[in-house]
Amino acid sequence: MISRDEFVSRFGGVFEHSPFIAGRAYDDGFVGDELTVDRVHTALVAIFRAASPEERLGVLRAHPDLAGRLAIAGELTEDSKQEQAGAGLDRLSADEHARFTTLNTAYVEKFGFPFIIAVKGLNKDDILAAFETRIDNSRDEEFATATAQVERIALLRLTALLPER
Repeated sequence: MISRDEFVSRFGGVFEHSPFIAGRAYDDGFVGDELTVDRVHTALVAIFRAASPEERLGVLRAHPDLAGRLAIAGELTEDSKQEQAGAGLDRLSADEHARFTTLNTAYVEKFGFPFIIAVKGLNKDDILAAFETRIDNSRDEEFATATAQVERIALLRLTALLPER
């Protein structure tokens, strides 16, 4: 069986900058000998959903703005960098970047956390359309949508780590 340290080292970044989720999953006995995408995802999501509202908000806030200041400064996690580049967010025109910046600022001011979307399979136009639609949601609707997106991002990251499903 994998040790706690190994498990947290391997899966602690699946939920952005939130290794406590992997640690709790291990401590609560959710992890067995078989490390499959479905098993690990189910364990991590159970812990995420059981976390306090403040902890879940912390996970949301740990996510970077899309095409934001961390991307410009080269300070994204490797996963976030690859995900954003895959959607073309590293190749925005000046006008597109300005639109993302405006939306990021308005979104964080309204909701208190960054806009989160699983970008795999999407392009910048898809993401902007979702951004412009979701900014009109209520805080409760958007908190639920953002947490569902975080869980989807975790699944995609686990699929890359554990290709066998």
